[in-house]
Amino acid sequence: MISNGQKISCIIVDDNPIARESMVMLASQIDDLDVVKVCENAFLAYNYLQHNDVDLILLDIEMPEMTGIELTKNLSGKKNLIIYTTSNKDYAIEAFDLNVSDYLVKPFSSQRFLKAIDKARETLSGKAEEREITNDEFIFVRDSSIVRRLRINDILFAEAMGDFVKFHTGDKLFVIHTRLKSVEERLPKSKFIRIHRSYIVSLQHIDTLQEGGMVIQGNFLPIADSYRKNLHRVINVI
Repeated sequence: MISNGQKISCIIVDDNPIARESMVMLASQIDDLDVVKVCENAFLAYNYLQHNDVDLILLDIEMPEMTGIELTKNLSGKKNLIIYTTSNKDYAIEAFDLNVSDYLVKPFSSQRFLKAIDKARETLSGKAEEREITNDEFIFVRDSSIVRRLRINDILFAEAMGDFVKFHTGDKLFVIHTRLKSVEERLPKSKFIRIHRSYIVSLQHIDTLQEGGMVIQGNFLPIADSYRKNLHRVINVI
């Protein structure tokens, strides 16, 4: 990921040659955005990304043979940021379920494009500054203008709320400006598990499991079907 002074490596994936040319032109106006590859379909992009790491993918959705959403799912193990560029508004909900950085509806203005790149730059810069927790004892969270130490064992669950994440503890609530995916990457996997696109929970604080969800200190949290199998594997229900 990027740090100060480094460029954002980017690939453009679109089956429309005019759209590809337009995005290359827009990208060329941004000094720290480096287009390293232009692909006319998702298969070419997939093959390229198997051997090359990039920071950002500008990705069309409606393409023949493999859609942009299908490519996103096939790249789930990678840490690329994705900005969808599409003429169809109907995929927005599914797109943000996949934690994409932004969703641009064609034709979009240069101002809207710059805003999407600014958002991606901020996220990438934040990732470059993050350090993995090694002692599993505490993390530091920014509460308004104050950075507070938060004990790992005090966290009951983390809840996504737009561009913010709420950390629930037994007696306090901390709200920080970040994404749940970033929180998931930093919390120790031995103690926390994702159960829903909006929730990460502390394994040691689970009180009961019931149909459709779980209870942690009186809070009912839904369990999405896509996460249920892994949860049951981790907690080893007898």
